Amino acid sequence: MLRAHRWVLAILPFLVFVLASSGDRSSNFQNCVSACYGNYCHPQTTLSLALRLTRWTCTDDCKYQCMHMLTDIAIDGSSTIHQYYGKWPFWRLFGMQEPASVAFSLWNMYYHIQGWRQLRSRMPSDHPMRSYYLTWAIVSINGWLWSAVFHTRDLPNTEKLDYFSAALVILYALYHTVLRLFNQYPTRSSDGRIQRTPVHLLWSSICIVAYLTHVTYLSILPRFDYTYNIAFNLTVGFTHNLLWLLYSLPASLPLIQRFPFKSKTYKPPYASKAAAFFVLTTAATALELFDFPPWGRIIDAHALWHLSTAPLAKFWYDFLIKDSLDDGWREPKS
Repeated sequence: MLRAHRWVLAILPFLVFVLASSGDRSSNFQNCVSACYGNYCHPQTTLSLALRLTRWTCTDDCKYQCMHMLTDIAIDGSSTIHQYYGKWPFWRLFGMQEPASVAFSLWNMYYHIQGWRQLRSRMPSDHPMRSYYLTWAIVSINGWLWSAVFHTRDLPNTEKLDYFSAALVILYALYHTVLRLFNQYPTRSSDGRIQRTPVHLLWSSICIVAYLTHVTYLSILPRFDYTYNIAFNLTVGFTHNLLWLLYSLPASLPLIQRFPFKSKTYKPPYASKAAAFFVLTTAATALELFDFPPWGRIIDAHALWHLSTAPLAKFWYDFLIKDSLDDGWREPKS
């Protein structure tokens, strides 16, 4: 890797800089990578252990070195910093392409692990939403794990695993929210049998078909449809948040019955937290709109979004537990 870096510096005087719509399409970048590959990538070339473990190739390393060389020149000349292959230039660490996003993804995963533990220890074992919340926690842990993997190495398979896992987290959140807010969760009959309403079965089928269709559509396309993927996640996520916003409406606007054994006008004192979650998640998501070159080539808007969602996970688990412990779930004694 060091030899390649030295070689890249040696060809600087021979590069002619031109404007390009994207860094990887510029002639300077392509010429640099081609020359680096021809001079550096030989059968005897060996990358560091960290790069081999994270599946870097010699060509990948040439692209990395050329990207940062051209970025150094852009910064020195106060010119535009370009993206390369749809990403800003980041300093890698132990083979990780975006170490800040990796760290923040793992931080999110940690809070979901803690949330799963709290649900198991504090939520009543016979609560009708217990299994759904625990499943969502596991799905979220899986989602953030693949987010960390994807930000370690952006490869076609890691990209799909990240995006498909994220879609499952968001869709499953909407799935259990509809069951919770419209009282369509399974109940036990007097003889102990689990009963599911026709609406529960229909909604479950719709969500399963929707997810399988989403994954299939994105898998069979010759090129990944990023616009559709973003629209799908935003639509599902916004619907989820909007439904919980109904939960926090004033008691004078009882659009839903929050608890099975309370009237529609009953509003618990912590209900406003659902509205706070709506505002905070919307603000966090808005960070994705402020796309800017990474500070110090380490932290960009996407990394800040991951940073902001970690404490929101803890906030939401605390809310779900408070909701599950409310007296409205207990049938009044006759």
